[in-house]
Amino acid sequence: MSMKKIFFILAVFALCVSCVTKGTKGQEQPTKSGLYPSNFVTTTADGQKTQLYALKNANGMEVCVTNIGGRIVSICVPDKNGNFQDVVLGFDSIQPYIPVTTNFGGIIGRYGNRIANGKIMLSNRATYTLRQNDGKNTLHGGPRGFHTCFFDIEQPDSSKVVCTYLANDNEEGFPGKMPVTVTYTLTNDNALDINYEATSNQLTVVNLTNHSYFNLSGDPNNTVLDNMLYLNADAYTPTNVELIPTGKIDKVAGTPLDFTKPAAIGARINDTTFEAIKFGKGYDHNFVLNTKGDINAVAAKVVSPSSGISMEVYTTEPGIQVYTGNFLDGTNLGKKGIAYQYRTALCLETQHFPDSPNHPNFPSTELWPDSVYQSHTIYKFGIEK
Repeated sequence: MSMKKIFFILAVFALCVSCVTKGTKGQEQPTKSGLYPSNFVTTTADGQKTQLYALKNANGMEVCVTNIGGRIVSICVPDKNGNFQDVVLGFDSIQPYIPVTTNFGGIIGRYGNRIANGKIMLSNRATYTLRQNDGKNTLHGGPRGFHTCFFDIEQPDSSKVVCTYLANDNEEGFPGKMPVTVTYTLTNDNALDINYEATSNQLTVVNLTNHSYFNLSGDPNNTVLDNMLYLNADAYTPTNVELIPTGKIDKVAGTPLDFTKPAAIGARINDTTFEAIKFGKGYDHNFVLNTKGDINAVAAKVVSPSSGISMEVYTTEPGIQVYTGNFLDGTNLGKKGIAYQYRTALCLETQHFPDSPNHPNFPSTELWPDSVYQSHTIYKFGIEK
């Protein structure tokens, strides 16, 4: 056989292999929410490799998580007609998560919510200046908070992922070298169970949460204003115009913040005669839970009338931030090319109170070197017809 014929055969073989490879990739199976895992595979500027992890349970429910920020990308649950709906906001690929202009689905830390003037003083009298990113204040851990960071993720089984991150001493101005572990478990009663754990080699503060934006209708073109919300909270922490707590704890009774009986989110959301609504431009408030850390007591519940999907929140945390997407403005093009508009999502962020390090009357967020920080939150999904 001539060399020319051999080269021709090899070229044809290479072409065939290429076609088979492309065909295989073209036949890639999407997740239940329509995500293609290959769109989440990349190498970051510092050499970290990202991917998409899918959690599944016996009922067909699915949760997808990715490395940047340990973010929840999708949560697929059945609606009242038996159709599966994706009930959180997010993106179709890893690229929009890397510039970090959003916190959709992210693990928030080292300190969730706001710290006044970017300054803290600990009980040992040590003071620290943090990086500011909300005017003169520090929000969600600073400009490079945990939701911007790469998490190592391991998946021990089909229903669980373990996300780990090592926060360095003086990262964003916070003291202490602090390893963090966040475990997502999808249970067979359709609950997403989130366990947070951290330690530190010196006295520090820590307040971890998840910043998923929920739209239980399954269609982010819809607002959440018709959703029925219940909060097991008789009080809230009033703030100034910068949403920094004043240090007071006030009752919700007789105010637009009273959800001790289920009410439509939109019923009183525009009552700007109430100062807290005016400052928050709607709901963006920390509620003081009555549950006293009991993980078996319902802290909050929301129901979408259109889909029938309900979500109950359980937590060991003393507070919960209710945020109604008041700053969504259509600039973020999410999954399926949908522009996320004003009030098309609800966040229920379990937490210690904002600015706790500067308010001795609030539950402490200090973590000592001989202690372990632990927090537990459950988002449980159901159907109400």
